[in-house]
Amino acid sequence: MPPVYKARVREHGTRGEPNLLGVEVGATYSQTLEDVPPVAAMAPTRSSFMATWEPVSGATGYRIEVSTSSSFTSYVSGYQDLNVGNVTSRIIGGLSSGTTYYYRVRAYNALGTGGDSNVMTATTTTSSGLVINPTFDSSILNDPNSAAIQSAINQAIAIYQSLFSDPITISILFRYSNTKPDGHPFPSGSLSLSDFVIYSIPWDTYINALRADAKTANDATANASLPPNSLSTNISVSGANGRAIGQNTPPAMFANGTVGDGGPYDGIVSLNSSVPFQFTRPPSASNYDARRSIEHEMDEVLGLGSHLPGGGDLQPQDLFSWSAPGTRNLTSSGSRYFSINSGNTNIVGFNQDPGGDLGDWLSASCPQANPYVQNAFGCMGQVSDVTATSPEGVSLDVIGYDLASPPPLPAQLGNISTRAFVETGDNVVIGGLIITGSGQKRVIVRAIGPSLVNHGITNPLQNPTLELHDHTGAVIASNDNWMNAPNKQEIINSGLAPSNNLESAILTSLNPGAYTAIVRGVNNGTGIALVEGYDLNPGAASKLGNMSTRALVQTGDNVMIGGFIITGSGQKNVIVRAIGPSLAQHGITNPLQDPTLELHNGNGAIIAFNDNWKDTQQAQIEATGLPPTNDKESAIVRMLAPGHYTAIVRGRNNTIGVALVEVYGLN
Repeated sequence: MPPVYKARVREHGTRGEPNLLGVEVGATYSQTLEDVPPVAAMAPTRSSFMATWEPVSGATGYRIEVSTSSSFTSYVSGYQDLNVGNVTSRIIGGLSSGTTYYYRVRAYNALGTGGDSNVMTATTTTSSGLVINPTFDSSILNDPNSAAIQSAINQAIAIYQSLFSDPITISILFRYSNTKPDGHPFPSGSLSLSDFVIYSIPWDTYINALRADAKTANDATANASLPPNSLSTNISVSGANGRAIGQNTPPAMFANGTVGDGGPYDGIVSLNSSVPFQFTRPPSASNYDARRSIEHEMDEVLGLGSHLPGGGDLQPQDLFSWSAPGTRNLTSSGSRYFSINSGNTNIVGFNQDPGGDLGDWLSASCPQANPYVQNAFGCMGQVSDVTATSPEGVSLDVIGYDLASPPPLPAQLGNISTRAFVETGDNVVIGGLIITGSGQKRVIVRAIGPSLVNHGITNPLQNPTLELHDHTGAVIASNDNWMNAPNKQEIINSGLAPSNNLESAILTSLNPGAYTAIVRGVNNGTGIALVEGYDLNPGAASKLGNMSTRALVQTGDNVMIGGFIITGSGQKNVIVRAIGPSLAQHGITNPLQDPTLELHNGNGAIIAFNDNWKDTQQAQIEATGLPPTNDKESAIVRMLAPGHYTAIVRGRNNTIGVALVEVYGLN
């Protein structure tokens, strides 16, 4: 018989930085019904779906029924004639995976209740793995913004259920209130709170269970760094985390935050209704992203956190707290960082500011270069999600959750680079980057110069600088020497740090839109340089849709060479263009009058060539909607398998001038 552990309560709170626009945390944020944003679309999960229906004129509320039978001979527990209030959508939770459900609604007002609507259906997904069951209390159900709040919560839940394959069910009560579950007010400055069940498991029992649960490369690395001797008598784990490694740690929390036998919840997540939250993305500069706070508190219910500042038994995450390679730090003194390889790689710093939770990540001032979900202090206008490679995803993985093997990603542009001669004035190298899709894209942009000598380049740019501009032309980031970047460690962790300290790099998150990277030489230096853009989270909804580079095309080694990588599986349709004469319309006084374009595969073989775009593939090029505007410009449309490719732009008959090389990913 498995051992029975005693349940206790732990609480966690997240704080916010003062809004730079002058609205302090705790300012009242109200919405009228006219202000309520449309309900976000939500795909069914393993255990829930969003029921939606058309509004009925004159209705003051609706009753819903849900069944697995189209004739409604039986009902899903809790969903027979359920009064859901005056909303036109409701998340239906606590369901079975791979099951088709039927639902219908009836409108009511003071005069009575109408007839049944048409029957509607939804089917939960069939994949097995982690299930998070949400319950919404009256503070959400009775809020005029209820549908948007529920949708944000369910979008967060869908992230975790897609990431982790543990065959367990976690039950969480969600609230939107200005009080804690026990009725006391939120602490001053708090964005959100989590209350959750914890259990003390003997050290050896926990460590053995954690080792037995190892399923990923992260687990193997992390377990190799576990101490040979106990660091505390017990490990204090959340109930959900205990079950993830096979322990008898059941739900035990009641709606008021107390614990005891029969408590139905693993934890409670409360959003402070007095805080300016926005439940749709992107949030405005004067609102906090609600989904980030939801995910933060869900992380706590799942088991992230530290024994600090109170000391006592360690929590699982404390096993991976270091101050230097081979040196642990389990105190609130000095610096600490999260590492799974004995401190050799600093994944993210731990917060040591006593004003915030010491189990959260170290937070920079707003706006943050890395607005991770688990940062101790949140910022208005910034968003983030837990991913398989984020510090939160790695931490959950190594404390006992099992990262699911992701399905193969479709073929897409993963990296685009261009090598060209950097001069001065209009003849510097200018790279254009377009992010498509939805949500932010994590990218690294690099300017490489001195290390090109290792690749046979005799005149490299000795000290490149890099600026990143948004579509308005404003500089949003700049760097001279990458070792001076504020997020140097993250650049190192990406595996894409330049090999020469004089080279430049910018690692940041970008919203969908157009961006420009400008490479210059320090003190007007000249020489050959490489500008590159890498996609750091190819699984995101946003995509690296296009990159282009404008530079002076000369002869010999000083022609323009664009490189790009197709990642994923299957094939990707692309169009590559070499633009010259039409640049005169954009103020370029010395455009390349007749560019030619070669496309090479990873072995260096020419797989396509074009001089004037109408000479070959005219119909295919026109069908893309991206034909060049001048007949002397060049274009190639090609379906490409994953791999490395190179596009070389030359001037016909060795002519020189400014040209643009572009690569677009096509649907």
